[in-house]
Amino acid sequence: MANAFPILIAVSPEEKGRRLDQFLTTRLESVSRARIQELIAEGKVLVNDAAAKASLKLRGGEQIIVLGEATRPPLRAIAEEIPLDIRYEDDDLAIIDKPAGMMVHAGAGATEDARNRGTLVNALLHHFATLSAVGGELRPGIVHRLDKETSGLIVVAKNDEAHRKLSAQFARREVKKTYTALVHGWLKKDSGTINESISRDPVHRTRMTTRQSGGREAITHYRAVRRIESDSGKFTLLEVKIDTGRTHQIRVHMASLGHPIVGDALYGARRHLHGKDKQTPLQRNFLHAAVLQLQHPRTGEKIELKSDLPEDLRSFLAMIESSVRKA
Repeated sequence: MANAFPILIAVSPEEKGRRLDQFLTTRLESVSRARIQELIAEGKVLVNDAAAKASLKLRGGEQIIVLGEATRPPLRAIAEEIPLDIRYEDDDLAIIDKPAGMMVHAGAGATEDARNRGTLVNALLHHFATLSAVGGELRPGIVHRLDKETSGLIVVAKNDEAHRKLSAQFARREVKKTYTALVHGWLKKDSGTINESISRDPVHRTRMTTRQSGGREAITHYRAVRRIESDSGKFTLLEVKIDTGRTHQIRVHMASLGHPIVGDALYGARRHLHGKDKQTPLQRNFLHAAVLQLQHPRTGEKIELKSDLPEDLRSFLAMIESSVRKA
């Protein structure tokens, strides 16, 4: 941030409703949102001469003063002895079968004692001597991501050359990813393609949406494996393939059809299933990265791995199928 301080910024009426950190990201060149959040946390951003939170909603007309640069050192991921299911490994890459409940990496604003624990990155740093540095100190080795509550296969890079070549494969849509998903209801068609752009929901910032213009292209293909009618309602087991890898892509696309992923309360799924017998609600989203196919970044050899449904999803599926509604 090569600027003379203090920096004075006037908020126009058109910016009403924006978060403070999001607004500053658009006004301070070459400064990441994470670093802006550091500035705010250190009290170096004043709104109408008072300290403020990053989540402050602007009303328009405020005067913002940036007093100086953030001095807190950037967060580094730390190694933790966490078991990993390593499905493939060589000198260039590794493919991990990630369990549900594990974040891939710490988020912005994490601290050494908070969210920077228990992540896939923490485990990778313990298991592997080297990882690529392309993603920075908080995301070593990370080429792509899976949501915290999504299980299944994820590839990580051990060196920068492998990282760049794998990233290029993702960009050219050469990496093939297949998911198993269970959704509420019966889809009208046995198969189809959803081509709806995805962007951040302007109101619920933890959600993504297909209802905003100007989002990023997102393409999802689905095929019904079987339809289930049980005491708890109707469900469709799906095979899902994605051409793109947007945040929450499968989850938001299926919800856009009115068929949210089972367990995905963020996108409208019921938190509890009701049937004749008491049933334990699924503690995660019924979404599993089952197949990963790519070319080895050094040899060009095809690598294809498959991952079976985890026990919790198998048990849940068996439970609802055992209560199939009889005519």
